[in-house]
Amino acid sequence: MKKFNRTLVTTALPYANGPVHIGHLAGVYVPADIYVRYLRMKGEDVLLIGGSDEHGVPITIKAQKEGITPQDVVDKYHNIIKDSFEKFGISFDVYSRTSNKVHHETASEFFKTLHEKGEFIEKTSEQYYDAEANQFLADRYITGTCPHCKSEGAYGDQCESCGTSLNATDLIDPRSSITGNKPELKETKHWYLPLDKYEPYLKQWILEEHKEWKPNVYGQCKSWLDNGLHPRAVTRDLNWGVPVPVDGGEGKVLYVWFDAPIGYISATKEHTPDWEKYWKAEDSKMVHFIGKDNIVFHCIIFPSMLKAEGSYILPENVPSNEFLNLEGDKISTSRNWAVWLHEYLEEFPEKQDVLRYVLTANAPETKDNDFTWKDYQARNNNELVAILGNFVNRALVLTHKYFDGKVPAAGELNDFDKETLAEIPTIKAQVEKNLETYHFREALKEAMNLARLGNKYLADTEPWKVIKTDEERVKTIMNICLQISTNLSTLMEPFLPFTVNKLREFLNIEPLAWENIGENVIEVGHQINKASLLFEKIEDATIQAQVDKLLATKAANEAANKPVTPAKENINFDDFMKMDVRVGTITEAEKVAKTKKLLKLTVDTGIDQRTVVSGIAEHYKPEEIIGKQVSILVNLEPKKLKGIESQGMILMAEDADGKLSFVSPDQAVKPGSEIR
Repeated sequence: MKKFNRTLVTTALPYANGPVHIGHLAGVYVPADIYVRYLRMKGEDVLLIGGSDEHGVPITIKAQKEGITPQDVVDKYHNIIKDSFEKFGISFDVYSRTSNKVHHETASEFFKTLHEKGEFIEKTSEQYYDAEANQFLADRYITGTCPHCKSEGAYGDQCESCGTSLNATDLIDPRSSITGNKPELKETKHWYLPLDKYEPYLKQWILEEHKEWKPNVYGQCKSWLDNGLHPRAVTRDLNWGVPVPVDGGEGKVLYVWFDAPIGYISATKEHTPDWEKYWKAEDSKMVHFIGKDNIVFHCIIFPSMLKAEGSYILPENVPSNEFLNLEGDKISTSRNWAVWLHEYLEEFPEKQDVLRYVLTANAPETKDNDFTWKDYQARNNNELVAILGNFVNRALVLTHKYFDGKVPAAGELNDFDKETLAEIPTIKAQVEKNLETYHFREALKEAMNLARLGNKYLADTEPWKVIKTDEERVKTIMNICLQISTNLSTLMEPFLPFTVNKLREFLNIEPLAWENIGENVIEVGHQINKASLLFEKIEDATIQAQVDKLLATKAANEAANKPVTPAKENINFDDFMKMDVRVGTITEAEKVAKTKKLLKLTVDTGIDQRTVVSGIAEHYKPEEIIGKQVSILVNLEPKKLKGIESQGMILMAEDADGKLSFVSPDQAVKPGSEIR
């Protein structure tokens, strides 16, 4: 196996058009952070590089919808994202942004280098153009029906339903997302990277030299390579992004998937003047942490760019995860169907590690997985509280109870003691093996086995009983329990950094190096501090509040997408003129006995005072509507409802969610005024 002297870890750049959600965390940032923390604990030279992707078309779409500038959008969300990552403990060495000057310079130079080497193909092609908007349409400005899964609303570069990468011209019934019009094809010139030129190299590099890559990554790359690669445009007709820095590039910018990965390079430049040793030295290892929708860009397009430039190393591994769903439905920013990190941090203070634990234990490493709030609660209560927290608390409390908080000396070890201690290096080795091969879910499971080992040891040795007859034996038991607790403060650090800081405070110790995991990691006579709980139980009411929040989101989405009732058959003008609709004022209101929906109203119609029975009791309280001016159909034939003669109909507007609202004048008018 090749020996590396440093490791460069990059994380997919989140679009700065919205906050970060749990899907991003599970797919990219939590596993990357675990890996980097582990390497740091081993004393290795490692950088964790991240940043916001601020040039994607979704950002210009967001700005257009909100009536603000793209810069306003990225400034807002970059700050939210960066702050959320810091509070959540994602330990970036640098978290940059692609709107920075250093990035624009780096991306421009990279493009010019390839241009001067003759690596691009310049060609004119027909692309979609919106005549009304007077602009060419980037991929995300075009929607239509996916030719593969027939899902509506696919974008011009990808179908989010089936995940297939597309060209805009593949879409069935394409539409401009700016005006809704059907776009026309119009000629425009762009620069293309000839991926087919690098196909033989990529086949050798991926299919022969990197068979150890995860099956989902290897399989997707093989599929692309088997189907044959084609030149891909690296510029776009757009006014937001890195301007194309050569003659003829006026009004064009670098395609976001050419621009964005160069952000890893520019961020490293921003962090250290020694950036080249991480990017160009043969003894450097580069690892990309990404989601599965980014595999082709990081395994085929970006490596082709680096190969074309000629001086950069290529990634050693690209450990991509699958997708995380939420309560059985796909996470969606546009539908607000997500658990947003910044909201979680506010609503669950000091519970960063609970979410880190749940997302790692349920990581979508080999297939799409589902996050549910009930599972979150169960893993907290049944694993973090009942296993890890329970063991540590009992070990520390008993040490204070029996030995005034001082680490007792171990006496002669029996076979069970020796077997228990012998498990520690075995567990450590299993954690290492899984971390080195990017199996973080299994690594966490193995680390938790150390807490399970401690619980079993305590339960089997029963020091609370033995203390009555053999204090020396209890000294040995508690010494071993404290050794396990101290080892947990190291073994768990990559996964639960906030928790181990708290545990070290309890144990009154400094951080230990990874290599020191084993026996005798805490000295005899060392004074430990009083312990409190590492974790607290999460109650049903807390979880139900989160479930209700999602149900409200689902109801809002359904209401927003509910189709408008089609128009009824035409009536003639004479029929319409027969309707006598007036403005009336409600003077009295009361509930109709033994009904849920009916209110008995007295309405001043300007003609008379009349009684109207209206089905609005679930929407308005009687006392709220006294004095309210309403629209009333006064020449409707009277009808008895619950024994009350109703002499007219109050006109109401019904929203998509069934909510009723009065149709009222926007200023006070005389009762009896006709509505025409």
